[in-house]
Amino acid sequence: MKLVLASDNKGKLREFAALFAGHGIEVVSQGSLGVSPCEEPYGTFLENALAKARNAARATGLPAVADDSGITAHALVTEPGVHSARYSGEKSNDAANNAKLVARLADFADKSAHYTCVLVAVRSADDPDPIVCEGCWYGQITDKPAGDGVFGYDPYFYLPEKGCTAAQLSAEEKNRLSHRGKALRLLLTELQERWGAGC
Repeated sequence: MKLVLASDNKGKLREFAALFAGHGIEVVSQGSLGVSPCEEPYGTFLENALAKARNAARATGLPAVADDSGITAHALVTEPGVHSARYSGEKSNDAANNAKLVARLADFADKSAHYTCVLVAVRSADDPDPIVCEGCWYGQITDKPAGDGVFGYDPYFYLPEKGCTAAQLSAEEKNRLSHRGKALRLLLTELQERWGAGC
C-alpha cells in the first residue's frame, strides 16, 4: 500500500518510514509527486491535518496521511500550539522559535509543556470516515539546549524521567516515546483493522 505523506519535512518522513517499515506500507512525500503544500489556516491540529490530507489525496488520487503537531507550554496556555513551526514569524527557524519560547517562559515558574501530534488518514479527498489518531508527550522546557538530534524544539524539551532532552535520545527511543510515535502506532493499528493495510 502506498500512502502520500502531506509534508516535505525530511525528519517526519524518516519517522513515518521507520515506523511503517516491515508492514507493507510505503510512505512517499507529497513533494516527490509534485504536490504543493496547502494552507493551514485553522486554529486546531485536527482541522489543519484534515485539510492537508485531503489536499494530498485530491492532487494524487492516492490515500494520504497528514499530521499537524506542535508544542504547548502550559504556562502560556495556547502557545506555541498550532503556530509552533512559525512561532517567531513567517520566516522563522528552529533557533528563533526556541529563543522566543525560552524568553516567553523566563518569568514563569511552571516550565511544563507537551507535544501534541494529530494524524489523519483518508482513502480519498472526499473520504467521509477519516482515521484520526492523537499522541501526546509530556516534559519541560529548559533554557539550556542539549543534544545532537536537532529537530524543532527537541534540544529544549527536557524529560525528567530520562534525565535528558528529546534531542539526546536515540532515534529508536524517540520513536518509542514521542507524540508522533504514539500516534503512528495507533494509526498503523487502525490502517490494518479498518483498511486491511499491511496485512
